[in-house]
Amino acid sequence: MDTQVQAVIDHYHDLIRQERDKPRDPERQDRAHRFMAVGPETGQLLNTLVRGLDRPRILELGTSMGYSGIWLADAARASGGRVITMEQEAHKSEFAREMATKAGLADFIDFRVGDAIAMIDELDEGIDFVLLDLWKDLYVPCLEAFYPKLNPGAMIVADNMIRPGGENVQAYGRAVRAKEDMTSVLLPVGTGLELSRFRDQKHSDGAS
Repeated sequence: MDTQVQAVIDHYHDLIRQERDKPRDPERQDRAHRFMAVGPETGQLLNTLVRGLDRPRILELGTSMGYSGIWLADAARASGGRVITMEQEAHKSEFAREMATKAGLADFIDFRVGDAIAMIDELDEGIDFVLLDLWKDLYVPCLEAFYPKLNPGAMIVADNMIRPGGENVQAYGRAVRAKEDMTSVLLPVGTGLELSRFRDQKHSDGAS
């Protein structure tokens, strides 16, 4: 990771600390204005996984303020890939774009704003890596939307599986593990990650 990217990551860490330490304002508890980000351990794991891929097409569901996108885009630049990141809130996407520009990574990210399911439906097939980190009631619908578009060997990482957890992420865990051509493991990294890998069932059957 070069110094330009590291400086932006460090700035994000300062923002995360400020968000954690500031008093909660009951009038600003709406989800649209909260600063939420995967932690550095999760960011490093995402970066490592993507760097092991060849020219990956990466889908990030839940841009938020762009922290995880920096880790993904840094790895995409190294591996010849590109990130498509989707966010419902335009102001968050714009902030993420500004930070990516400061990191010198904006050219490796396609920022999209709108309804996640509708935007996924518009994508062509050929997804190699997915980060799920949007509102948890959308985890299962998003899985069903991008699942037909996965390349053989594609990886899916779903965040917040242990904390805060809850029925929606539990439903996602059951749904992804119920698919016969997926293998999945829960990792105690950050707030808990479900790491899943898609295999081409037809290719596997033909090779056996």
